[in-house]
Amino acid sequence: MRLDRPTPLPAASFLQLMWLASPALPVGGFSYSEGLESAIENAGLASEAAVGDWLLDQLHITQTRGDMALIAKAVGAWRRGDRAHVRELNDWVLHTRETSELRLQAEQMGRSLTEWLRNQHQHDPGGLLPTVQWLAALPPTYPVAFALAASITQAPVREVLLAYAFGWAENMVQAALKSMQLGQSAGQRILARLADAIPPAADHAAALPDSERQAFSPMLAILSARHETQYSRLFRS
Repeated sequence: MRLDRPTPLPAASFLQLMWLASPALPVGGFSYSEGLESAIENAGLASEAAVGDWLLDQLHITQTRGDMALIAKAVGAWRRGDRAHVRELNDWVLHTRETSELRLQAEQMGRSLTEWLRNQHQHDPGGLLPTVQWLAALPPTYPVAFALAASITQAPVREVLLAYAFGWAENMVQAALKSMQLGQSAGQRILARLADAIPPAADHAAALPDSERQAFSPMLAILSARHETQYSRLFRS
């Protein structure tokens, strides 16, 4: 009996997504903890279980309902050539970051990824380069720049969101390992919990209408504001 199977993603597209999700991508993601460092200092995150719970909450509350939902829309807008919608989405990111350090993170990582794209396509003046130059003038935010980088692959939106979310999860786990006494095995267990939660989170984000996209996370905003004046810190957010 023949079983229908999904068409496999072309190798070039698969590798491009792995590249975008890699912590080695020169966008500075390793220098941010997105409030985690402040939560360890001020909210009593003192164990593997507590950190895992915190990151799962952040995945569902801020990433799924916010940046991942926006990336799903932005990939489609880039592929349609709908620059007006791209600009709208980019403005939404800028206007909904609740502290200055979170906005600066979105801007810095967006500029860095846009510059990386410019370098990758500098010898292709008739291809993606004009679009990258247009994005650079916005200025770009990281979710919108990531969507552009992923949109040129043949990857479906769900796979784009899986790559984005896993890259975010790796950075957050590494931030936790640097911020407190957790070993590599604990970090891998936390990452396994996040990996289990990412596929349904991606499905939810892809299906979320614009009217339900949100960036309301008051506890994270309070902790991020405290982090801006934290006496001793390793991370920029």
